[in-house]
Amino acid sequence: MYRICKTFEVESAHMLSKHPEKCKFPHGHSRKIEVVVSATQLNDADMVCDFKAIKLAIGSFLDSFDHAICVNSKDPLLPSLRDMAGIRLIVFEQTDPTTELMARQMFDAIKQLLQRDAVYSTADGKPVYRIPARVKLERVRVWETRSSWAEYSEE
Repeated sequence: MYRICKTFEVESAHMLSKHPEKCKFPHGHSRKIEVVVSATQLNDADMVCDFKAIKLAIGSFLDSFDHAICVNSKDPLLPSLRDMAGIRLIVFEQTDPTTELMARQMFDAIKQLLQRDAVYSTADGKPVYRIPARVKLERVRVWETRSSWAEYSEE
């Protein structure tokens, strides 16, 4: 099995309303997101797929987390947050936006974005990058700090 990893970085905040201490208040993290894909054979260019194809496929989705605040739909501060001009909110339905659940949400979305035999092109329309059907999303790892991460896979 061949595996490659494409890493992304975002600055994001979250509030953990179920937390007993200060993590229930808004706080931010410099998050590193690792996306690992695999294949049993390499393509004609001797790659699992081009790293650029992964970036084109999922970059804008992961960018939606950059400078956003993730919050539980039941958090009492949510209505006030929604009233703030220009705020980027990601609402987790009846769950706290823990790093574990972020990894799961990202995995599910990325799996859809890495559609079988998907073709992506740059803004100018060329070159074309492809993610072959044989490429499988293995896992998504989300770093909360330099020493703490959570990961989700279907295994």
